[in-house]
Amino acid sequence: MSTLAESAEVASGYRAARTLPLRVELVRQFKRRRTLVMGGILAALPFVLAVAFAIGGGPGGRGGRVTLMDTATASAANFAAVNLFVSAGFLLVIPVALFCGDTVASEASWSSLRYLLAAPVPRARLLWSKLVVGLGLSLAAMLLLPLVALAVGTAAYGWGPLEIPTGGALDAGTAAQRLLVVVAYIFVSQLVTAALAFWLSTRTDAPLGAVGGAVGLTIVGNVLDAVTALGHWRDFLPAHWQYAWADAVQPHPEWSGMIQGTAVSVSYALVLFALAFRGFARKDVVS
Repeated sequence: MSTLAESAEVASGYRAARTLPLRVELVRQFKRRRTLVMGGILAALPFVLAVAFAIGGGPGGRGGRVTLMDTATASAANFAAVNLFVSAGFLLVIPVALFCGDTVASEASWSSLRYLLAAPVPRARLLWSKLVVGLGLSLAAMLLLPLVALAVGTAAYGWGPLEIPTGGALDAGTAAQRLLVVVAYIFVSQLVTAALAFWLSTRTDAPLGAVGGAVGLTIVGNVLDAVTALGHWRDFLPAHWQYAWADAVQPHPEWSGMIQGTAVSVSYALVLFALAFRGFARKDVVS
Protein backbone atom coordinates (compact mmCIF):
# COMPACT_ATOMS: atom_id res chain seq x y z
CA MET A 1 0.00 0.00 0.00
CA SER A 2 2.79 2.43 0.88
CA THR A 3 4.43 1.80 -2.49
CA LEU A 4 1.18 2.57 -4.32
CA ALA A 5 0.72 5.72 -2.27
CA GLU A 6 4.23 6.93 -3.04
CA SER A 7 3.74 6.21 -6.73
CA ALA A 8 0.52 8.21 -6.74
CA GLU A 9 2.23 11.22 -5.19
CA VAL A 10 4.90 11.44 -7.89
CA ALA A 11 3.92 12.16 -11.49
CA SER A 12 5.15 9.81 -14.17
CA GLY A 13 8.44 11.01 -15.65
CA TYR A 14 9.12 13.46 -12.84
CA ARG A 15 12.81 13.94 -12.04
CA ALA A 16 13.75 16.36 -9.29
CA ALA A 17 17.18 16.93 -10.86
CA ARG A 18 15.54 18.18 -14.07
CA THR A 19 13.47 20.91 -12.45
CA LEU A 20 14.48 24.56 -12.92
CA PRO A 21 17.42 23.89 -15.29
CA LEU A 22 20.35 26.27 -15.04
CA ARG A 23 19.87 27.49 -18.61
CA VAL A 24 16.26 28.45 -17.85
CA GLU A 25 17.23 30.36 -14.71
CA LEU A 26 20.17 31.99 -16.52
CA VAL A 27 17.95 33.26 -19.33
CA ARG A 28 15.39 34.56 -16.82
CA GLN A 29 18.00 36.47 -14.82
CA PHE A 30 19.95 37.68 -17.86
CA LYS A 31 16.87 39.26 -19.44
CA ARG A 32 16.00 41.24 -16.32
CA ARG A 33 16.42 45.00 -16.54
CA ARG A 34 18.73 45.21 -13.51
CA THR A 35 21.16 42.79 -15.18
CA LEU A 36 21.32 44.86 -18.35
CA VAL A 37 21.63 48.14 -16.43
CA MET A 38 24.45 46.79 -14.25
CA GLY A 39 26.27 45.50 -17.32
CA GLY A 40 25.90 48.88 -18.97
CA ILE A 41 27.33 50.71 -15.97
CA LEU A 42 30.38 48.44 -15.76
CA ALA A 43 30.97 48.69 -19.51
CA ALA A 44 30.73 52.49 -19.35
CA LEU A 45 33.32 52.94 -16.58
CA PRO A 46 36.42 52.53 -18.82
CA PHE A 47 35.03 55.10 -21.24
CA VAL A 48 34.39 57.53 -18.37
CA LEU A 49 37.95 57.14 -17.08
CA ALA A 50 39.43 57.50 -20.57
CA VAL A 51 37.48 60.72 -21.11
CA ALA A 52 38.55 61.99 -17.68
CA PHE A 53 42.21 61.40 -18.50
CA ALA A 54 41.76 63.03 -21.91
CA ILE A 55 40.20 66.14 -20.36
CA GLY A 56 42.41 66.41 -17.30
CA GLY A 57 45.61 65.17 -18.85
CA GLY A 58 47.51 62.00 -18.06
CA PRO A 59 48.11 61.27 -14.38
CA GLY A 60 51.55 61.85 -12.98
CA GLY A 61 53.49 61.13 -9.83
CA ARG A 62 52.92 63.41 -6.89
CA GLY A 63 55.79 64.34 -4.64
CA GLY A 64 58.07 61.90 -6.43
CA ARG A 65 55.85 58.95 -5.46
CA VAL A 66 54.39 56.95 -8.32
CA THR A 67 51.26 54.87 -7.77
CA LEU A 68 49.30 52.47 -9.98
CA MET A 69 46.89 55.29 -10.84
CA ASP A 70 49.82 57.37 -12.12
CA THR A 71 50.62 54.70 -14.73
CA ALA A 72 47.03 54.40 -16.00
CA THR A 73 47.79 55.76 -19.47
CA ALA A 74 51.02 53.81 -19.98
CA SER A 75 49.32 50.90 -21.76
CA ALA A 76 46.07 48.99 -22.09
CA ALA A 77 47.21 46.61 -19.33
CA ASN A 78 47.85 49.49 -16.94
CA PHE A 79 44.49 51.02 -17.80
CA ALA A 80 42.71 47.71 -17.08
CA ALA A 81 44.55 47.34 -13.78
CA VAL A 82 43.49 50.85 -12.75
CA ASN A 83 39.87 50.10 -13.61
CA LEU A 84 39.99 47.08 -11.32
CA PHE A 85 41.70 49.11 -8.60
CA VAL A 86 39.10 51.88 -8.53
CA SER A 87 36.13 49.51 -8.67
CA ALA A 88 37.16 46.56 -6.47
CA GLY A 89 36.40 48.30 -3.19
CA PHE A 90 32.80 49.27 -3.89
CA LEU A 91 31.54 49.21 -7.50
CA LEU A 92 32.10 45.48 -7.98
CA VAL A 93 30.39 44.82 -4.66
CA ILE A 94 27.09 46.06 -6.06
CA PRO A 95 26.59 43.50 -8.89
CA VAL A 96 27.58 40.67 -6.55
CA ALA A 97 25.07 41.79 -3.91
CA LEU A 98 22.46 42.44 -6.60
CA PHE A 99 22.74 39.14 -8.45
CA CYS A 100 22.94 37.02 -5.29
CA GLY A 101 20.65 39.04 -3.02
CA ASP A 102 17.81 39.76 -5.41
CA THR A 103 17.40 36.22 -6.73
CA VAL A 104 15.28 34.48 -4.06
CA ALA A 105 13.77 37.54 -2.40
CA SER A 106 12.44 38.82 -5.73
CA GLU A 107 10.51 35.57 -6.25
CA ALA A 108 8.98 36.02 -2.81
CA SER A 109 8.09 39.65 -3.49
CA TRP A 110 6.33 38.60 -6.72
CA SER A 111 4.48 35.85 -4.80
CA SER A 112 5.88 33.30 -7.26
CA LEU A 113 8.20 31.45 -4.87
CA ARG A 114 5.50 29.16 -3.50
CA TYR A 115 4.40 28.28 -7.03
CA LEU A 116 7.94 27.31 -7.98
CA LEU A 117 8.10 25.02 -4.95
CA ALA A 118 4.69 23.60 -5.82
CA ALA A 119 5.82 22.79 -9.39
CA PRO A 120 7.39 20.88 -7.57
CA VAL A 121 10.96 22.19 -7.48
CA PRO A 122 12.90 20.83 -4.46
CA ARG A 123 14.06 23.62 -2.18
CA ALA A 124 17.72 22.65 -2.37
CA ARG A 125 17.49 22.47 -6.16
CA LEU A 126 15.88 25.91 -6.35
CA LEU A 127 18.56 27.48 -4.16
CA TRP A 128 21.36 25.70 -5.99
CA SER A 129 20.16 26.88 -9.41
CA LYS A 130 19.76 30.45 -8.25
CA LEU A 131 23.11 30.50 -6.44
CA VAL A 132 25.05 29.13 -9.41
CA VAL A 133 23.43 31.62 -11.78
CA GLY A 134 23.97 34.49 -9.32
CA LEU A 135 27.66 33.66 -8.92
CA GLY A 136 28.00 33.16 -12.67
CA LEU A 137 26.57 36.59 -13.43
CA SER A 138 28.81 38.11 -10.75
CA LEU A 139 31.88 36.57 -12.37
CA ALA A 140 30.72 37.74 -15.80
CA ALA A 141 30.42 41.29 -14.46
CA MET A 142 33.97 41.13 -13.11
CA LEU A 143 35.27 39.87 -16.45
CA LEU A 144 33.32 42.45 -18.44
CA LEU A 145 35.05 45.42 -16.79
CA PRO A 146 38.71 44.52 -17.57
CA LEU A 147 37.82 43.22 -21.04
CA VAL A 148 36.18 46.50 -21.99
CA ALA A 149 39.04 48.37 -20.30
CA LEU A 150 41.60 46.45 -22.36
CA ALA A 151 39.72 47.30 -25.54
CA VAL A 152 39.39 50.99 -24.64
CA GLY A 153 42.97 51.13 -23.37
CA THR A 154 44.32 49.55 -26.55
CA ALA A 155 42.51 52.11 -28.68
CA ALA A 156 43.57 55.05 -26.50
CA TYR A 157 47.05 54.12 -25.25
CA GLY A 158 48.18 51.13 -27.27
CA TRP A 159 48.92 47.50 -26.42
CA GLY A 160 52.09 47.17 -24.41
CA PRO A 161 53.72 45.94 -21.21
CA LEU A 162 52.26 46.61 -17.79
CA GLU A 163 54.51 49.19 -16.13
CA ILE A 164 54.88 48.58 -12.41
CA PRO A 165 54.95 51.71 -10.19
CA THR A 166 57.80 50.34 -8.09
CA GLY A 167 59.91 49.72 -11.19
CA GLY A 168 60.09 47.18 -13.96
CA ALA A 169 57.43 45.92 -16.30
CA LEU A 170 55.54 42.80 -17.29
CA ASP A 171 55.27 41.90 -20.96
CA ALA A 172 51.79 42.00 -22.44
CA GLY A 173 51.27 38.23 -22.35
CA THR A 174 52.34 37.90 -18.73
CA ALA A 175 50.29 40.97 -17.81
CA ALA A 176 47.14 39.42 -19.30
CA GLN A 177 47.69 36.25 -17.26
CA ARG A 178 48.26 38.24 -14.07
CA LEU A 179 45.11 40.30 -14.68
CA LEU A 180 43.18 37.05 -14.99
CA VAL A 181 44.58 36.01 -11.59
CA VAL A 182 43.52 39.40 -10.21
CA VAL A 183 39.93 38.94 -11.45
CA ALA A 184 39.82 35.43 -9.98
CA TYR A 185 41.01 36.71 -6.60
CA ILE A 186 38.56 39.61 -6.58
CA PHE A 187 35.78 37.12 -7.29
CA VAL A 188 36.88 34.90 -4.39
CA SER A 189 37.19 37.90 -2.06
CA GLN A 190 33.62 38.91 -2.94
CA LEU A 191 32.23 35.49 -2.00
CA VAL A 192 31.53 36.86 1.49
CA THR A 193 29.29 39.57 0.06
CA ALA A 194 27.65 37.02 -2.25
CA ALA A 195 27.00 34.59 0.60
CA LEU A 196 25.70 37.33 2.89
CA ALA A 197 23.35 38.65 0.20
CA PHE A 198 22.15 35.14 -0.63
CA TRP A 199 21.49 34.30 3.03
CA LEU A 200 19.56 37.54 3.51
CA SER A 201 17.62 36.81 0.32
CA THR A 202 16.33 33.58 1.88
CA ARG A 203 15.31 35.42 5.05
CA THR A 204 13.32 38.33 3.62
CA ASP A 205 10.69 39.06 0.99
CA ALA A 206 12.25 42.46 0.25
CA PRO A 207 14.98 42.29 -2.45
CA LEU A 208 16.21 45.77 -1.59
CA GLY A 209 16.67 44.70 2.02
CA ALA A 210 18.85 41.74 1.03
CA VAL A 211 20.93 43.73 -1.45
CA GLY A 212 21.21 46.81 0.76
CA GLY A 213 21.99 44.73 3.83
CA ALA A 214 24.86 42.96 2.08
CA VAL A 215 26.29 46.21 0.70
CA GLY A 216 25.89 47.95 4.04
CA LEU A 217 27.64 45.23 6.02
CA THR A 218 30.43 45.14 3.44
CA ILE A 219 30.92 48.88 3.95
CA VAL A 220 30.98 48.34 7.71
CA GLY A 221 33.74 45.78 7.20
CA ASN A 222 35.75 48.33 5.20
CA VAL A 223 35.28 50.91 7.94
CA LEU A 224 36.40 48.49 10.65
CA ASP A 225 39.48 47.59 8.62
CA ALA A 226 40.44 51.28 8.65
CA VAL A 227 40.48 51.25 12.48
CA THR A 228 44.15 50.51 13.07
CA ALA A 229 43.51 50.22 16.82
CA LEU A 230 42.04 46.78 16.13
CA GLY A 231 45.53 45.54 15.34
CA HIS A 232 45.72 41.90 14.30
CA TRP A 233 41.96 41.48 14.70
CA ARG A 234 41.69 43.07 11.26
CA ASP A 235 43.26 39.93 9.80
CA PHE A 236 39.90 38.22 10.35
CA LEU A 237 38.09 40.81 8.23
CA PRO A 238 37.63 39.96 4.54
CA ALA A 239 38.04 43.66 3.72
CA HIS A 240 41.59 43.57 5.10
CA TRP A 241 42.69 41.39 2.18
CA GLN A 242 40.65 42.85 -0.66
CA TYR A 243 43.67 44.53 -2.28
CA ALA A 244 46.09 41.65 -1.74
CA TRP A 245 45.83 41.07 -5.49
CA ALA A 246 48.27 43.96 -5.98
CA ASP A 247 51.02 41.48 -5.08
CA ALA A 248 50.17 39.54 -8.24
CA VAL A 249 51.17 42.41 -10.54
CA GLN A 250 54.77 42.49 -9.42
CA PRO A 251 57.86 41.11 -11.21
CA HIS A 252 58.06 38.45 -8.51
CA PRO A 253 54.50 37.90 -7.23
CA GLU A 254 53.87 37.32 -3.55
CA TRP A 255 51.03 34.88 -2.85
CA SER A 256 50.86 34.79 0.97
CA GLY A 257 48.40 37.69 1.28
CA MET A 258 46.12 36.26 -1.40
CA ILE A 259 46.19 32.83 0.23
CA GLN A 260 45.19 34.30 3.60
CA GLY A 261 42.49 36.43 2.00
CA THR A 262 41.12 33.42 0.14
CA ALA A 263 41.01 31.34 3.33
CA VAL A 264 39.13 34.07 5.24
CA SER A 265 36.63 34.73 2.44
CA VAL A 266 35.89 31.08 1.69
CA SER A 267 35.46 30.28 5.40
CA TYR A 268 32.89 33.02 5.95
CA ALA A 269 31.13 32.21 2.67
CA LEU A 270 30.76 28.49 3.42
CA VAL A 271 29.16 29.25 6.79
CA LEU A 272 26.72 31.75 5.29
CA PHE A 273 25.80 29.49 2.37
CA ALA A 274 25.17 26.63 4.81
CA LEU A 275 22.93 28.90 6.91
CA ALA A 276 20.99 29.89 3.78
CA PHE A 277 20.31 26.29 2.73
CA ARG A 278 19.54 25.13 6.27
CA GLY A 279 17.20 28.03 7.04
CA PHE A 280 15.35 27.85 3.72
CA ALA A 281 14.80 24.10 4.09
CA ARG A 282 12.85 24.77 7.31
CA LYS A 283 11.18 28.01 6.26
CA ASP A 284 7.42 28.26 5.95
CA VAL A 285 7.09 29.75 2.46
CA VAL A 286 3.81 31.62 2.11
CA SER A 287 4.68 34.14 -0.64
